Amino acid sequence: MESLKTKAYGAKASLIDQFSSLSRMDIERQPPKDDEVQIDVLYCGVCHSDVHQVRNDWANTIYPCVPGHEVIGRISQTGSGVTKFNVGDTVGVGCMVDSCGQCSSCHEGEEQYCEGPVSWTATYNGYMKPNGNGYNTFGGYSTSIVVKESFVLRIPDSLDISKAAPILCAGITTYSPLRHWNTKPGDNVAIVGLGGLGHMGVKLAKAMGANVTVITHTEDKRALAEELGAHEVLIENDKKALKDHERTFDLILNTIPDKYDPNPFIKLLKRDGVFVAVGVLGPFTSPTNNMEVAMARRSVAGSVIGGIAETQEVLDFCAEHQILPDVEMIAIQDINKAYSRMLDEDVRFRFIIDMQSLKDEN
Repeated sequence: MESLKTKAYGAKASLIDQFSSLSRMDIERQPPKDDEVQIDVLYCGVCHSDVHQVRNDWANTIYPCVPGHEVIGRISQTGSGVTKFNVGDTVGVGCMVDSCGQCSSCHEGEEQYCEGPVSWTATYNGYMKPNGNGYNTFGGYSTSIVVKESFVLRIPDSLDISKAAPILCAGITTYSPLRHWNTKPGDNVAIVGLGGLGHMGVKLAKAMGANVTVITHTEDKRALAEELGAHEVLIENDKKALKDHERTFDLILNTIPDKYDPNPFIKLLKRDGVFVAVGVLGPFTSPTNNMEVAMARRSVAGSVIGGIAETQEVLDFCAEHQILPDVEMIAIQDINKAYSRMLDEDVRFRFIIDMQSLKDEN
């Protein structure tokens, strides 16, 4: 069968020097195989990772790069072997579209930690461990996408599909560590940073019954944090406030996407508390002080997204508790402005692209 010409927006080269270069392009989608579905993309969230990837901040970008891993759409075609979905179903696609399926992580439903030769396959930018063959995938900044049915999520009917897309990345990225470290009613949880990830962390932790504190670098975020349900707000450079909260938290989720010093936060953990980095994918600016770690048996950990089963779990959890991201809808033609605004923290808290704007473009 012939490939499908598909409208998309992407980066043709690094945007480090000119940060306004995502542009219209046409890409090729292959028709769905027996175990795949074709999805008509309705909405796509804009993640901070999209900016890092198109700028090649992680030195692994394959161009052309078509971002987008928070995808909501409707199935328009199914392969002959598909059993879980039907044409017309409302579905989602998150950060990955395949994994080796053979390793212990995959067998245990933790595909995000796939131990295969190339790890999992990202929704865009190909394998998580590039092997030099230039294999690429194109994401949700496009009018359609073809995905293996085992990596497709069902969107609960009670979720507003125009707002739900960020649950597929920001939602699962914060939900997974909260679940893994057994957050329960009465736990003291701190969320560092109040952006796309952080605001979902606040909502999810509160719904789990935790006492939630937001740690932010600016007083301007206090009212927003309280509106989202935070029980307390700490300003990061208020040394007295931080000192007063030493040995307070069972779990700290740090959602800051750029390099930072973890040590001031580690002191805030109780004995056996856990500090989890979910934003930055690189080294800290300072090494961890093992005296602070060891003398209270604290742990410093990291976490990425979640497996397919857990991603379905967070969608269902959000439907049950009526949790939705705070979003601003944009047209695809405004994506470059949105990237600049995101870097300026001028968004509450996630942009979502209405893909009808791309479908209408000549």
